[in-house]
Amino acid sequence: MSLSYSLQLPFPSPVFLSPRNTIEKRLGNLRTLHSSKEGGQQHTENDRSQDQVILLERYRNGTIKRYMLDDDDDDLQIRAFLEKHDSTSNEFQGSNLSDPNLSWLPQVLKEFILPAGFPGSVSDDYLQYMLLQFPTNVTGWICHTLVTSSLLKAVGVGSFSGTAAAASAAAIRWVSKDGIGAVGRLFIGGRFGNLFDDDPKQWRMYADFIGSAGSIFDLTTQVYPAYFLPLASLGNLAKAVARGLKDPSFRVIQNHFAISGNLGEVSAKEEVWEVTAQLLGLSLGILILDTPGLVKSYPMLVSTWASMRLLHLWLRYLSLSALQFNTINLKRARMLVQSHILQSRVPGCIDCNRDENILLWQRFIKPRIIFGVPMEEMLGSGRSTSMVL
Repeated sequence: MSLSYSLQLPFPSPVFLSPRNTIEKRLGNLRTLHSSKEGGQQHTENDRSQDQVILLERYRNGTIKRYMLDDDDDDLQIRAFLEKHDSTSNEFQGSNLSDPNLSWLPQVLKEFILPAGFPGSVSDDYLQYMLLQFPTNVTGWICHTLVTSSLLKAVGVGSFSGTAAAASAAAIRWVSKDGIGAVGRLFIGGRFGNLFDDDPKQWRMYADFIGSAGSIFDLTTQVYPAYFLPLASLGNLAKAVARGLKDPSFRVIQNHFAISGNLGEVSAKEEVWEVTAQLLGLSLGILILDTPGLVKSYPMLVSTWASMRLLHLWLRYLSLSALQFNTINLKRARMLVQSHILQSRVPGCIDCNRDENILLWQRFIKPRIIFGVPMEEMLGSGRSTSMVL
């Protein structure tokens, strides 16, 4: 049984002295010839007919390394071609802001705000959409700030003469709480954006754990009202981090569902389920709050919340365990390798997803296996063949 899949390797691209500089190395009975070329250059038809691609390595910066087998000569040769995309070949017309590669932007900032391999890893309209979406979100949050003040006035804060400043002060505290929480989403999206495609089930579960911790901070504000701002801010920060983990993970899950290219319909139908559950949950929550003595008894309130939260986490785990991804991530690849070595069999899709550990981070799973080793390193080092996947 053979499995075909591609891996995106987080290794830095090698540096060559010149675009056509060729370096020859002796590796046992094999010779590897390394050459780099710009993205606009192509192999000739004769090269394609004589050379056979045996391995393709994709690096996170968009660089592609092709290993070609050349058996025309007496000695077996492996040629490694490094393809780099020319940043000047796809420029838009106009200002530097419309540059699809954003060459004027520092590399650290580009890696923080843009997907790995940009612009080759996204569609052509990605940058234009994001540049327009950013000010749209800014104006939306300005409206949110203004509306918050009106809502506080409506519930009685600052509704009497001489206390109008109280509503503004309360609005500032409330919005500051939201702003501190937004920092968590900013950090998660910029720093850990490449984690969700590999293991959405794990990160969706982690999101609920972190969100539960945020709710604990919110519950303690009733006990320490003088520390409302720091406690509520910590709660919002935790819940914002949870949302930063939840939303990208769930988008990967939605994309997994849309096998017919109907992602929009899948998202719309999921919204129906979510809103229905929200209305039902709010109704039940109101009934629980109307229970005599529950609002006045803080221990009873906390115990009720803890019971509901544990039930929520258990149901979340069951729902994620029901997912059956037909792709190979690091966890499932580890299971395939271990089963092949120890039992001489390759488990199927259902078995891999059923036995996959959702809660444990893959780097802590035993045995430890090294993935994504470049072919050049495998041929040139003293690694045992048991380490080569």
